[in-house]
Amino acid sequence: MENKNNERIFSMAFAGVYPHYIAKAEKKGRTRKEVHTIIFWLTGYDENGLQKILENKTDFRTFFAEAPGINPKASLIKGVICGYRVEEIENELMRNIRYLDKLIDELAKGKKIEKILRTE
Repeated sequence: MENKNNERIFSMAFAGVYPHYIAKAEKKGRTRKEVHTIIFWLTGYDENGLQKILENKTDFRTFFAEAPGINPKASLIKGVICGYRVEEIENELMRNIRYLDKLIDELAKGKKIEKILRTE
Protein backbone atom coordinates (compact mmCIF):
# COMPACT_ATOMS: atom_id res chain seq x y z
CA MET A 1 0.00 0.00 0.00
CA GLU A 2 1.34 3.39 -0.85
CA ASN A 3 1.98 5.94 1.88
CA LYS A 4 -0.28 8.64 0.44
CA ASN A 5 -3.25 6.29 0.60
CA ASN A 6 -2.23 5.18 4.11
CA GLU A 7 -2.10 8.80 5.24
CA ARG A 8 -5.56 9.45 3.83
CA ILE A 9 -6.94 6.48 5.78
CA PHE A 10 -5.02 7.33 8.98
CA SER A 11 -6.41 10.87 8.99
CA MET A 12 -10.03 9.80 8.38
CA ALA A 13 -12.37 10.35 11.30
CA PHE A 14 -13.34 7.08 12.96
CA ALA A 15 -16.84 8.59 13.29
CA GLY A 16 -17.00 8.75 9.48
CA VAL A 17 -16.46 5.00 9.10
CA TYR A 18 -18.29 3.82 12.22
CA PRO A 19 -21.80 4.11 10.68
CA HIS A 20 -20.61 1.86 7.83
CA TYR A 21 -19.49 -0.79 10.35
CA ILE A 22 -22.92 -0.62 12.00
CA ALA A 23 -24.80 -0.69 8.66
CA LYS A 24 -22.76 -3.64 7.37
CA ALA A 25 -23.51 -5.64 10.52
CA GLU A 26 -27.19 -4.69 10.77
CA LYS A 27 -27.79 -5.43 7.08
CA LYS A 28 -26.78 -9.01 7.87
CA GLY A 29 -28.94 -9.26 10.99
CA ARG A 30 -26.20 -8.47 13.51
CA THR A 31 -26.36 -5.72 16.13
CA ARG A 32 -24.72 -2.45 17.12
CA LYS A 33 -23.96 -4.12 20.47
CA GLU A 34 -21.98 -6.85 18.67
CA VAL A 35 -20.02 -4.21 16.73
CA HIS A 36 -19.24 -2.47 20.04
CA THR A 37 -18.18 -5.79 21.57
CA ILE A 38 -15.69 -6.23 18.71
CA ILE A 39 -14.35 -2.68 19.00
CA PHE A 40 -13.97 -3.00 22.78
CA TRP A 41 -12.27 -6.40 22.48
CA LEU A 42 -9.75 -5.18 19.89
CA THR A 43 -8.93 -1.79 21.40
CA GLY A 44 -9.78 -1.88 25.09
CA TYR A 45 -12.14 1.08 24.76
CA ASP A 46 -15.42 1.04 26.67
CA GLU A 47 -18.77 2.69 25.85
CA ASN A 48 -17.71 6.09 27.28
CA GLY A 49 -14.38 6.01 25.46
CA LEU A 50 -16.07 5.13 22.17
CA GLN A 51 -18.63 7.93 22.59
CA LYS A 52 -15.81 10.46 23.11
CA ILE A 53 -14.04 9.18 19.97
CA LEU A 54 -17.25 9.61 17.97
CA GLU A 55 -18.11 13.04 19.41
CA ASN A 56 -14.58 14.39 18.90
CA LYS A 57 -14.38 13.01 15.35
CA THR A 58 -11.06 11.41 16.31
CA ASP A 59 -8.98 10.16 13.38
CA PHE A 60 -7.87 6.53 13.05
CA ARG A 61 -4.26 7.40 13.97
CA THR A 62 -5.35 8.86 17.32
CA PHE A 63 -8.06 6.22 17.82
CA PHE A 64 -5.45 3.46 17.84
CA ALA A 65 -2.64 5.50 19.44
CA GLU A 66 -4.84 6.30 22.44
CA ALA A 67 -6.53 2.90 22.63
CA PRO A 68 -6.31 1.50 26.15
CA GLY A 69 -4.69 -1.64 24.72
CA ILE A 70 -4.75 -3.72 21.56
CA ASN A 71 -5.87 -7.23 22.46
CA PRO A 72 -2.89 -9.63 22.46
CA LYS A 73 -5.08 -12.15 20.59
CA ALA A 74 -5.34 -9.71 17.65
CA SER A 75 -2.34 -11.48 16.12
CA LEU A 76 -4.61 -14.53 15.69
CA ILE A 77 -6.66 -12.59 13.12
CA LYS A 78 -5.73 -13.96 9.71
CA GLY A 79 -7.07 -13.70 6.20
CA VAL A 80 -7.61 -11.26 3.37
CA ILE A 81 -9.31 -7.89 3.65
CA CYS A 82 -9.28 -5.21 0.96
CA GLY A 83 -6.96 -7.43 -1.08
CA TYR A 84 -4.27 -7.70 1.61
CA ARG A 85 -3.41 -10.51 4.01
CA VAL A 86 -3.83 -8.82 7.40
CA GLU A 87 -1.05 -10.85 8.99
CA GLU A 88 1.41 -9.58 6.35
CA ILE A 89 0.69 -5.84 6.69
CA GLU A 90 3.90 -4.30 8.03
CA ASN A 91 2.56 -0.91 9.12
CA GLU A 92 1.15 -1.47 12.62
CA LEU A 93 -1.53 1.21 12.36
CA MET A 94 -2.77 -0.08 8.99
CA ARG A 95 -2.70 -3.64 10.33
CA ASN A 96 -4.85 -2.59 13.32
CA ILE A 97 -7.32 -0.82 11.02
CA ARG A 98 -7.54 -3.91 8.83
CA TYR A 99 -7.94 -6.13 11.90
CA LEU A 100 -11.04 -4.13 12.76
CA ASP A 101 -12.28 -4.33 9.16
CA LYS A 102 -11.73 -8.10 9.17
CA LEU A 103 -13.60 -8.59 12.47
CA ILE A 104 -16.59 -6.57 11.21
CA ASP A 105 -16.47 -8.62 8.01
CA GLU A 106 -16.53 -11.87 10.00
CA LEU A 107 -19.51 -10.57 11.99
CA ALA A 108 -21.38 -9.69 8.79
CA LYS A 109 -20.62 -13.15 7.39
CA GLY A 110 -22.42 -14.74 10.33
CA LYS A 111 -19.50 -16.00 12.41
CA LYS A 112 -20.27 -16.62 16.07
CA ILE A 113 -19.02 -13.80 18.32
CA GLU A 114 -16.89 -16.30 20.31
CA LYS A 115 -15.02 -17.24 17.15
CA ILE A 116 -14.60 -13.60 16.10
CA LEU A 117 -13.13 -12.75 19.51
CA ARG A 118 -10.81 -15.77 19.28
CA THR A 119 -12.17 -17.27 22.51
CA GLU A 120 -13.00 -20.66 21.00
